[in-house]
Amino acid sequence: MKKLNFFGIIFFVFFSFPLFTQEAGSSLPRSFRALDLGMDMESLKKTLLEDGEFDFNGDADVSFLPLRKERVVDVSGGGFIKRAFFQLTDVEGGEGGSSVQNVFIMSFILNDEKIDHYSVFTNFVEKYGEPKLMNPKLALWEDEATRIYIERPLTVKYVDKAVFDAAAAAGETLKSKNAVLRDDFLSGF
Repeated sequence: MKKLNFFGIIFFVFFSFPLFTQEAGSSLPRSFRALDLGMDMESLKKTLLEDGEFDFNGDADVSFLPLRKERVVDVSGGGFIKRAFFQLTDVEGGEGGSSVQNVFIMSFILNDEKIDHYSVFTNFVEKYGEPKLMNPKLALWEDEATRIYIERPLTVKYVDKAVFDAAAAAGETLKSKNAVLRDDFLSGF
């Protein structure tokens, strides 16, 4: 029984640590080609029109999510990219203190007939070290400003941590307010 526990611990330690590591100090990119996290809508449109990898149709590819005050650009690709999604949200800092919509998530669904998951994953490991988190559905690299996911089906996703975390916190605040309103309503019965 002690042998089984000893080997179980060795097995767990040996296979667990590489799954939750990332080289310290490795700086992650915030862009793919000329597309950057933080770019505004007009710059995004211009870049997509100029990049031959995407079949961008202008405003026809832009949607608005009213409940979240976000815009989504959904564009088909050619070659290695099947489709790409760019999520933009209000960020303070426009002219006169106004807010401007900037890209905070870029998702690239890759063409698995032209490129495979293993090649993308090993390329990331060579450049940025082992992922911080890995499971059968995704691998995650993270630094102070950026998260990059490789997901299944083969998708590479860039996320601006500060903007995403602020949006998530605002969503939690809204849920809390709705819970209080709901409780207040129910107490009236």
